[in-house]
This record gives sequence, structure tokens and C-alpha cells, in this order.
Amino acid sequence: MAPQRTTGSALGKASLGIKFLGGSVLAGVLVAGMALPAVGALGLTAKDTADSFDSIPADFKTPTLSQASSIYDAKGGLIAKVYDRDRTILTADQMAPIMRKAQVDIEDARFYEHGAVDLKGVLRAATKNAEAGSATQGASTLTQQYVKNVFVEQAGDDQAAFLEATKKSLGRKIQELKYAIKLEEDLTKDQILTNYLNITFYGHQAYGIEAASNRYFSKSAKDLTIPEAAMLAGLVQNPTAYDPVLHPQAAQTRRNTVISKLLEFKHITPEEAKAATDAPLGIKYNEPLNGCITAQAGMGFFCDYVRRVVKQDPVFGKTATDRQKLWSQGGLKIYTTIDPDKQAAAFNAVTKKVYVTDAVSAAATMVKPGTGEILAMAQTRPYGLDGKQNQTVLNYNVDAAMGGGNGFSPGSTFKPILAAAALESGVPITQEFPSPHDMDYPSMSTCEGTWKNDTRKPATVENESASEIGPFSMKDAMAKSVNTYFVQMEQQVGLCPMKQMADKLGIRNKANGKPMEQVPSMVLGTQEVSPLTMANVYATFAARGMYCTPIAITSMVAADGKKLDVPKANCNQVMSQSTADGVTTLLLGVTEKGTGSSLGLDGGRQIAGKTGTTDNRYAAWFTGFTPELSTSVWLGGTTGNVSMKNIKIGGKYFSAVYGADGPGPIWQLAMNDALDGTAKSTFHTVNIPVPQTPVTPPTDGASPPSGDAATTAGTNGGFTFPPIFGTDGGLVNGGGGNGNGGNNGGATGGRRH
Repeated sequence: MAPQRTTGSALGKASLGIKFLGGSVLAGVLVAGMALPAVGALGLTAKDTADSFDSIPADFKTPTLSQASSIYDAKGGLIAKVYDRDRTILTADQMAPIMRKAQVDIEDARFYEHGAVDLKGVLRAATKNAEAGSATQGASTLTQQYVKNVFVEQAGDDQAAFLEATKKSLGRKIQELKYAIKLEEDLTKDQILTNYLNITFYGHQAYGIEAASNRYFSKSAKDLTIPEAAMLAGLVQNPTAYDPVLHPQAAQTRRNTVISKLLEFKHITPEEAKAATDAPLGIKYNEPLNGCITAQAGMGFFCDYVRRVVKQDPVFGKTATDRQKLWSQGGLKIYTTIDPDKQAAAFNAVTKKVYVTDAVSAAATMVKPGTGEILAMAQTRPYGLDGKQNQTVLNYNVDAAMGGGNGFSPGSTFKPILAAAALESGVPITQEFPSPHDMDYPSMSTCEGTWKNDTRKPATVENESASEIGPFSMKDAMAKSVNTYFVQMEQQVGLCPMKQMADKLGIRNKANGKPMEQVPSMVLGTQEVSPLTMANVYATFAARGMYCTPIAITSMVAADGKKLDVPKANCNQVMSQSTADGVTTLLLGVTEKGTGSSLGLDGGRQIAGKTGTTDNRYAAWFTGFTPELSTSVWLGGTTGNVSMKNIKIGGKYFSAVYGADGPGPIWQLAMNDALDGTAKSTFHTVNIPVPQTPVTPPTDGASPPSGDAATTAGTNGGFTFPPIFGTDGGLVNGGGGNGNGGNNGGATGGRRH
């Protein structure tokens, strides 16, 4: 909160209650309060008073003033300067001499003549206030005002501390006087004035004379002219009433008062005074901006994410107050994980494929496998505070706690998590299920018991295409994204192992912070998550089961040059390498022959990934990876209720958006650019054996079946269904033969997008 200060108002207010005593009596009370150690009636013990008189905290001599912090990308480029208080500290010789004279002449003309307390001023003010019957005049010296500003600076955003620092009481005034006396013993007048000009508030988020000069005149304080310096000096008494932007006439009148003081004390000539008085205000105003707004290539959201990490992670302070103080004081140099080239690739992709004026938006996050490093974070909507031009401060890439919204349903991109849980619990990668086109959700075990559909209306799940009828293997089911297959596998494995695997992969809660629910639709991605979360999940598969907490900061240096601790990635193996390799093998099937087969990268680079869509096409996803890079792309309405049917996105018409044709091309463009010049590498995979079934020898000289036909017929023809589906699955145990199993295995089948 910006302080509002009226010179000497605390003293004036105090005088109202004892105005009948007269000026000399009040002066005597003040002097006695300064000299005597026993002032218990004012709430100060003798020991407290003596200690505060003999020594004061170092911050009052050389205050730790809040400054802008700098955030850098992984290559050392400046992302943005950010601040809670806009301030740049100057030395005395960096300030225009006329500015220093103007501030003294209007605030405390006898500053260089008196000590910490201006007794002559106290007597004059007390007498005039008593005669007037109100607080018409104050007597705080510039040193006392400086002390008060230090208290305000230390309060920061703590409302209670701010109110205490600005409390208008005789006890507070005496404490300020004692600190002022000690300061005048330890510092020169010029040092006190320099500190004062660096700390004081000039309105419009400008703290210190340099920020004020840039705010109102777009220039440095060393270049201020007489009328400009006079206007700024006059602002200090009441930045609101004399605001030159909102109240230009009041500001000009106040400025001219300062000019007359400069003339009175012979700091300018009559000719200079006349020219300055006749001059217009000459305001060249610079709007105060949140530092993250200045970030390029869409890095404003990542910049804001970094700010939230500093304010929330315990490594930067045990309490929220400690962390806020670190951020507010600023002067930090924060070095981050963001790769400017990959950021440019992600930003170009989301803004080229989706227009800012479209009804939907897109977001993309890139994570480096095995490290947790966030390499890119981009979205279509620009970062902004006022909502203009489709701006937003919501970061669609992250959870609500880190500046995002409530997340988005990931659809079928969640299925690999169940596959990981299944493989980890011993289900073979060759597992087959009947997989009808549609079915009711069966009962399933949970961590606490059993899930049962207790409603009268059956809860039904169906596959995307009517031709998607099993039996299917795990590889084919993943490639075609067969819903009923994964619900049947979910029943066999249980909801608890899937939830536990999600926990290990960083999905401990939904994006809105609420716990994940153990319900059958969980495998279909109905519970909202963020792109950062999904990119990191798939990065774990790419890293062969090594999960790392997402990190944004690599190092940080404090204002005093001290290197600070930063959050660690805390990498650990959350599944066996063979399980992760198995999931990668399944996801290779998606990009080679499945729903993501159209998304190949330049040069035939090996990729693995998964498409995902939600009911009514409210959201569509593609999350995929190479051994070096994992990227998750979300596309949809920011409020979750824009159906992507019969819609134009990025100038292209869609009858219905799917994961492969909506977010998929965004992913493809971003990955091609991000990996340009990077050597190709291959995945660790597992061999999926193909069950062999005897093939009837050819007769009458006929040629044997082709390799593909024989293999696929053997794969899906003839097997025993797990008995658990006899009741809940709606199917009975039995073999496939030449019917559905053989035909489906030997044909291409319906493609799911």
C-alpha cells in the first residue's frame, strides 16, 4: 500500500487533544519525551526507550529498499524486470542539484541548520495549532519523515504493520524523534537527504526520485529542470491531491509554491522563477506496468509463474511473510530453465495455428525429460491485466494455485497412466480384452473399498466409432484409443493402483486443488489437469520412469550478491524402466499406425504420444515426446463450454475437432522448430510378442496368406476371455475364430482421430 503522508500531521493531530495547554507546554512535553528515559505512559518502557535512543537498526542508516528483480532465461537473456515497488536507487551525484534543493525548501527549509528536532518549528506549529483550534501546521523535520518512511518500507504489504508505522500517536512521534536524533549523529545531512529521496513515495507506484522522474517526465532524475523538480518536490506532501495526471491544476499550483520557496531561499533567480512559473507542467507520463507484461515471445506467463514459485516455495522462506519480504525487497537475479529457442517455437505454434480472436485458445508446455526443467510455456491469449485485446492473467498451462484456472479434462491422454499401473502390477503388455462397442461401467475396487453405480440410470461408456469392436490387444487399443478396453483393464487392475500411479506422476490433485476422485471415468480423463502436468507425466515415460518435480529456477542471487537456495527437481524412479519402456512402446503405436499417425516430425524422428478429446469437443489434446523433449498441447474454450464442432480455428474450418487435427499440428510445428538441429535419437522399447495360431495349409496350389494377414489373423483369432467380464462386461467366455476377431484383426478397422 502506498503511504499517504501530510507533513507533521501526526504532531498536529496530537495537539488537538491538548490545545488548551498552549504551544510552550506542548513543546515541553515533546522535549521531555525525547530527553527522559521513563515514558511508560506512552507505552514505552525505560529500557526500550534507552535502547532505541542509544542504537537503532542498521536498516535506518542504510535501508534495504525494495527494488526491481531481474528474471533471465536459460541463455542469460533478460525476460523481464519485476517489482512490487518501482524504485531505482541513486547516489547523490546522480540527482539533479535543483531537485535536492527543492525538496529541502518545501519540506524542511532549516534542514541544514537544526538537529533532528526543529525546536523553533515545534513551538511555531504548536502555537499556531492551538490558536487555530485545529491541526493547521506540522513540525516534522525531514529526518523524522525519513524515519517514518523506513517504517513504512519495512511494513511492505503487511496491512497491520503499515497501520502501526503510520499511526498518529504521541508515542509513535516520540519514537520517530529518538531514531532521528541517533541518525543525525551517525549520518551527514547529505546522506540523510539522499536516503530520503530514494525512499519516499511520489504517487503512481513510483518510489524514489528516479522512478518518479521516469514516471512523470520520461527522464532520469539527473536531468530534471527547475519546474519539473519543483512539481516532484511538491508531490511528496500529498501524492493523491497533487496528482499531475488526475489533478493538473492542483499540481501546478503546488509546483508554483515550491518555485516561490526556491526563490525565497535564493536557490534560483527571479528570472528563473518567472520562467519556471510560466512553464506548462510538461507531463510525459509512463504508465506503470507489471514487469511481466514487458516479457517477449509470450514469456509473461512464465514470468508470473516464477514470481509465484518464489512466493510459495518454502525454500525461499519458512513463512509466507518471509517469502513475500524476499520478493518485495527485490534486487534479485533469477536464472530460469526457459529455453528462448524452444519458447519461440511453442509461442509461434500456438499463435500461428490459433488466432487470438478465435472462440478457443491453445496452450503448450515443454519439459526436458529426466530433469523436470520447464523449457517453454506459451499460450494464444496475451498476458495482460486489463482484459483488452483478449488479454488474460490466467496461465492456462498451470494449476490454479500457480496462476492458472481450474484446468481442462485431458481425455484419452490419461490412458497411458492406467497402462503404466497395469504393467507395473504384472498385467502383460499382450493383454487382450473383449472390448464391446459400448458397456455399462462395472463395479471396481478402490483404495477404500468398492465403486458401484448406485444410481438408477446406468453409467455407460462407448467407443468413438461403431466399428471399434474387440477383441483388442493393449497395443491396438492404445493406438485406436478404445474406451471400453481401458475400462475393462481398469476393472481388472483396480482404481487404487491407477490413482497411486497418478500420484507418483505428480497428479495428486486436480488442477483446482481438489483430490482426484476414484471413479471409472478417471481413465477417460474426465478430471481436469494442466498442460504442465501432462507434459511432465509423459516426460517421465521418456526418462524411463524417472519422475522429476517441475522446476523453473536454476539459480538465484540476492541483492547483496549472496547465492540463494532454489527448489530442486527431486527426481526419483516411480516405475520400473521396463514399465516405462512398455508405455513408450504402446505410444509409438499411436504415432506409427494409430490416431496420431499424421503427426510425424521432420527427418523421420521417432516420436511417441497420445491424442485426447472430451465429450462435446470441449477440449482436445496431443501430448507427445522424443527422448529429449516432452510437449503437451491443449486446445479448447477457456471457460470449458465452447463445443469445437462446426467451428473455425486459425482460419480453418472444423466440423469436429480431434486431438490429431486440432492440437496435433500445433504440437508438430512446435516440436519441429524446437528440435531443429538436434541429433535424432531412439527410444528404449520392449518387444511385444505376437501369439501364433496355426494357419491352415493352402490347398489346390493356392499361395499362403501374406505375412500381415497371417499375423493379424493369428493375433486376434482364438483366445480365452478373462472370466471377470462374463457378468459386468456383458460377454461370455469363448474363442474368436474366424468371426469378429479374425476379421477385425485382418482389416484396417475404423480409425479414431
